[in-house]
Amino acid sequence: MNDTAPAPSPAKLLLVDDEASLREPLGDYLSRQGFAVVQASSAAEARSRLRDAKFDLVLLDIMMPGEDGLSLCRHLVEAQDVPVIFLTARGEATDRIVGLEIGADDYVVKPFEPRELVARVRSVLRRANRAAPAPVENEAFEFEGWRLDPLKRRLIDAEGAVVAISSVEYRLLMAFLEHPRQVLNRDRLLDMVQGREAHLFDRAVDNQVSRLRRKIEQDSRNAQLIQTVWGGGYMLAADVRRVPIED
Repeated sequence: MNDTAPAPSPAKLLLVDDEASLREPLGDYLSRQGFAVVQASSAAEARSRLRDAKFDLVLLDIMMPGEDGLSLCRHLVEAQDVPVIFLTARGEATDRIVGLEIGADDYVVKPFEPRELVARVRSVLRRANRAAPAPVENEAFEFEGWRLDPLKRRLIDAEGAVVAISSVEYRLLMAFLEHPRQVLNRDRLLDMVQGREAHLFDRAVDNQVSRLRRKIEQDSRNAQLIQTVWGGGYMLAADVRRVPIED
């Protein structure tokens, strides 16, 4: 009898870049490193690939003809729970911040060392696996008229309308719902939402909190639910109930 456990399936990567001279050798290199790589030469082709299969991570060029990488990334973080690493020739800090603000997990500036990219990919995959909160079995969270269903990852307002949230916003909201009326500083939020290996910075946490506030606050400039605790961090100022999920 063979008790050897089956080898885990390789992580599946979608590599999106319009430059074949970079994309094809990089795809071959990543395959040799043990990843299952699917290539796309445009955002339109990437959307088609994403409809056909589920990926563990997307490597995404920013500057492409037609729809650019920033637009595709917005779609990914809103509609799919998949990490994104930008491959960009833009080295300016503002471009990196924009990418992080819209939900990218990391970025690599061209030209880059392929071994560094592999290290970043493995780091983001570890972080995503560790940081994703386990759904609460048959329970939803209710707070101030809002309802979050962790099994379906759906946020529903008081009128019953579904409000789209990105995977990062979902993990951030879960952190607050699991620790209501507790002050969570930026370091702890990074631990809970992105993982300790994150290449992010305090300002990125602030930006993600601002994005979440725009979804759930009546007036995001005068936040009442997610309050800023000066010198401390943030706190969900609401009572949270766990209720059974109705079939």
